[in-house]
Amino acid sequence: MAFDDNIPTAPFISIMYREHAKYINDNVKEEELSFGLHPLLIKIYRNEGISQEELAEALHLNESTIARNLKKLEDKGFIERIKDKRKKIIKITPKGGKIAQKVMDLDEMWDKKLKSNLTDEEYDNLLKTLRKISEELI
Repeated sequence: MAFDDNIPTAPFISIMYREHAKYINDNVKEEELSFGLHPLLIKIYRNEGISQEELAEALHLNESTIARNLKKLEDKGFIERIKDKRKKIIKITPKGGKIAQKVMDLDEMWDKKLKSNLTDEEYDNLLKTLRKISEELI
């Protein structure tokens, strides 16, 4: 499909986001893990014992959104929340770890799909540019 030359960046970012969401959702249907929850699960998996506050800060989400989403993950048996003094510490369960690994593998395959039409240099430049834009926006 060819696009007009005068299209702004947002539709392209939207297409990539939607297609990635569809790809993940199609491959984790049986686990009932929605696309919106998978970044939390991966962050917890990679940062065992992270606090709810640290998770909110790392993902640039407010704590009430994090709390709602953590409840969903907890109800599915993917995580457990442990009260530690004044903080809520989040730990991954074996079930959650297995699914987090599956999603990370899917993300790796997604990146390979993106790389298939780009040179290594083009892909590296894309990542650098996206990081730079994201850092400026946050």
